[in-house]
Amino acid sequence: MNLKNKLKLLTEEKRGLLATNFYNLETLHGVLGAAQQTGDSIILQLTQSSIDYMGLNTAVAMGREGLKQFGVEGWIHLDHGGSVDLAQSCLDAGFDSVMIDGSELPFSENVKLTQEVVKRAKSYGAHVEAELGFVAKLGQSHAHNGFTQPQEAKQFVEETGVDALAISIGTAHGFYKEEPMLQIDLLKSIVAEVTEATFVLHGSSGVPESQLRTAIQNGICKVNLATEIKNIFMKTLQDILTQNEEIDLRKVFPKATNAVTELVKGKLNIVNNR
Repeated sequence: MNLKNKLKLLTEEKRGLLATNFYNLETLHGVLGAAQQTGDSIILQLTQSSIDYMGLNTAVAMGREGLKQFGVEGWIHLDHGGSVDLAQSCLDAGFDSVMIDGSELPFSENVKLTQEVVKRAKSYGAHVEAELGFVAKLGQSHAHNGFTQPQEAKQFVEETGVDALAISIGTAHGFYKEEPMLQIDLLKSIVAEVTEATFVLHGSSGVPESQLRTAIQNGICKVNLATEIKNIFMKTLQDILTQNEEIDLRKVFPKATNAVTELVKGKLNIVNNR
């Protein structure tokens, strides 16, 4: 099943699809091990920095082979693509889905940028995600409340033909200094206005389980998870390395990989309403 149809189906079922970033072989296997154990589908996400770190073709090959090895239904997605050129490179490399993030641009420029990527993705049969509203990125202040407005969301989707829309309803990337409060009434209003796209929640790391479940019950489908994966892998690794002098990474890394698996299993249970 292609990603667009999968997201529509899950939205109708009031379930979510977890989209997890991976950074190396260990975090990839941690994520896929979780999906294998729960029997769930998953999206594997790559950012520009991860592509630069691993290499585009290497990262895609790892993702594809990993999905095959673990027997998991999944898709490879560009997360927060910042340019048409990057989106094009990912399409050429075989990505199933690309995100073009023009959320910090004026509305008209965001529309124009997204239209171009949608046009290019069509010939590949690829899914396209865009973002409207302000979801604070790492290092940016969380105080800015640039929530997505329902009428603008409707206009944006109609003018761009985008498949999925990441919206701002109270989340931010990275960890929170205080508990976030998702604007569920705003979400309901956006969902009521926009019928031609599915909805994405960025910045789920640290959002309380009850709020994630409520968001999914009210129209969110794709749920992004990144910061918690990096955090638990590195914290586990740091703890291990302070307790022994082992130099064989093949003995050390699996414990951190297993920690990722346990984290992601919990998130998969939440988004799948278990």
